[in-house]
Parts: sequence; C-alpha cells; structure tokens
Amino acid sequence: QDSPRRASSSTPTIDSMTAELPRLSRRDGTPIKALVVDDEPNLVDLVASALRYEGWEVFKSHTGKDAVMTATTEAPDVIVLDIMLPDISGMDVMRRIHATHPNIPVLFLTAKDSVEDRVAGITAGGDDYVTKTFSLEEVVARLRALLRRSGALEHGTDSVLRCGDLVMDEDSHEVFRGGEEIHLTATEFEVLRFFLRNPKRVLSK
Repeated sequence: QDSPRRASSSTPTIDSMTAELPRLSRRDGTPIKALVVDDEPNLVDLVASALRYEGWEVFKSHTGKDAVMTATTEAPDVIVLDIMLPDISGMDVMRRIHATHPNIPVLFLTAKDSVEDRVAGITAGGDDYVTKTFSLEEVVARLRALLRRSGALEHGTDSVLRCGDLVMDEDSHEVFRGGEEIHLTATEFEVLRFFLRNPKRVLSK
C-alpha cells in the first residue's frame, strides 16, 4: 500500500525519509536546534517529528509572540516559520528575531504561491520558501541546505549522496557517474535524489 508523503491531512511515514543521509550536528557536536512555528498543531507536530527523526532538538510555537520568546531563550539554529500567524505576521516574527539573532536561517511556510509573495519573503530576509502542501523530504532537504550555508554545522558535514560510482551534490545540484558529469532536468534530479535517499527499499509511485 502506498504511503502518503506530503504534509496534509494524511500522515506520512518518516522511517525511510533520510535513512542514509549523514547526521548533522552543531559545531560543538550537540544536536541541531530547530524552531517550528505554525498555527496548525497537526502540521507542527508532523514537521517536528520529521526533524526529531533527524536527531534534532525541536521547539514548537503556534503564535508569533511565543515564537519570538522561544527564539530569544533557545537560540535555534534554524526556523520553520508560517507567514500567516493569528497574532503577528511571520515576516514581523522574523524581523524581531533577526534583531537579536541576525544569522538564524528561516524557511517560510505559506499557502500562497505567487511570485510577489516569494519575492516579499526573500526580500524581507527569509532564506527559503515552501508552499503548502509540501513534502517532508523537501522541508528536511531545504533545512539541511540552509544549515550548511549558515556555517552552524560541525566541520566535516557532507552534502554529498553516493551510490557506487554515482555521486550527487545536493548543494550544487551536480551529478557525476564514474567521474563524468551527468546533466539532469530539475525533475530528474529530484527523482534520483529520492532514490539515493532510499537505498535497498521498494518504492511506490
């Protein structure tokens, strides 16, 4: 039976999402600290479960004010932040957090998918952007990329997936086979990455 794999009313399985990816940790060797902010408790729990599976320490908030307080006291390494919150907007939350912690990368979650919203989020200081409904694999991959770029990780963290002589660099989006580069479309790259993350498993469509 196929397992749903998107953050919606269905609950995706997490057990094989990132089984072969290297564990990330902070420079001092302690677990990555993530803050997940959304007014939908089920969505927060879903994302938090996926990040805990990564070995991260996760803090949860359902309002903007609580998110600012939590970020101030816990100093997370990365934040997953809904733009539409019940009290203050996600962009205002990010501005308040960045006033004291300017280097924390932010991944915005939103139901909107217009170019204007994407530009507004990035211009305001957001580092990346995913729209609902999103896949947990995508959220984890984007957060890992943000952490690598932020310099918060322990030295030696690898962004490369390997299978035999096949090598994929998730940061540069380059793929090599036997030392020779393979040029893939965006869709082909994502399909291959999914296979490399799920070795020795029978995968459904």
